[in-house]
Amino acid sequence: MVKSKKKILDSYTIKGTKKTVKVGDCILMRAHDPDKPPYVARLEKIEEGSRNNVRVRVRWYYRPEDSIGGRRQFHGSKELFLSDHYDEQSAETIEGKCTVHTFRNYTKLDSVGNDDYFCRFEYKAATGSFSPDRVAVYCKCEMPYNPDDLMVQCDACKDWFHPECLKMSLKAVKKLENYFCPDCAPENGEKRSRKTRTRDSLSPEDVEVQMDRKRHKQ
Repeated sequence: MVKSKKKILDSYTIKGTKKTVKVGDCILMRAHDPDKPPYVARLEKIEEGSRNNVRVRVRWYYRPEDSIGGRRQFHGSKELFLSDHYDEQSAETIEGKCTVHTFRNYTKLDSVGNDDYFCRFEYKAATGSFSPDRVAVYCKCEMPYNPDDLMVQCDACKDWFHPECLKMSLKAVKKLENYFCPDCAPENGEKRSRKTRTRDSLSPEDVEVQMDRKRHKQ
């Protein structure tokens, strides 16, 4: 018996559409359970076998809830982990294309679309370990930054805080002209002129500086 030779393809047109995906693209793949969101993967290889049967090799992204330890408070709603789990699937399970941004690029987006995600960790599926294993932490709670959350900056120490950790409502925070954390509260009614900024009004440059200058914790 002669074994059929597989053909390596540069691209694949998603069935039922005119959309094309290429090696290196991030793709959405149909979940086994129709009630669950599609899986997210990075396309590594496209092969065409006999009878025009096309299969793809993918590297899976995991959602926090699919990892060992599950979803935690600081995980963003659009956060993914790039895993070391590779697989082969029928190309017909590809539903569409998406974009997985770096963490910094994601914080620069003017708006987040349905197919926008971000990744700041690589994940080993067998052990549940992450790389990097250190992340910047913020606030009194010393939690990593969740880009879904609003945070307020102290005018004195420049640290960032969650309103709930300060026992303040979001409405009250947004009305602030100045904020000083409990450790930096000015005495005798001293006034500062610098206006408070919140996370959802920061420029991308501000986010980058604060991410780089914060302390780190395992």
